[in-house]
Amino acid sequence: MTSAKTLFQGRPFWMNGLMLFCFYMTFIYMPFDLFYKTVAGDQEVWFGFLLTGWAAKLTEPLHWLIYALGSFGFLKMKSWMWPWAAVYVLQVAISMFVWALVDPRGGGVLFGAVAALPFVLLAVFLLKNKQQFSH
Repeated sequence: MTSAKTLFQGRPFWMNGLMLFCFYMTFIYMPFDLFYKTVAGDQEVWFGFLLTGWAAKLTEPLHWLIYALGSFGFLKMKSWMWPWAAVYVLQVAISMFVWALVDPRGGGVLFGAVAALPFVLLAVFLLKNKQQFSH
């Protein structure tokens, strides 16, 4: 059995945060989203465009797969996570920016840039830490 201390060794704190986020999405949120949330209440965002209803429900398994792969990849620090974790996080940054432009609730260019910036920085950190992904 792996102890909590061992579980978090070998990666920077922010990468442990990403791993925990992937665990949460894989084991708590995505099962709730897929199996409990109604089709009428379902929403998913892909590349900045909001999908609702059946379009959202049918794309949830792909989000679940992405988070499951992230969970496993960060847990085992798999080499294939580089550069794919950074690519996905950069896609989230682009999505935040696009959503701010195309959705009436988005807030426009400035809000989009501010919302995207942390994800761009996170993508840079992931790209600069190739040596972490060695298994």
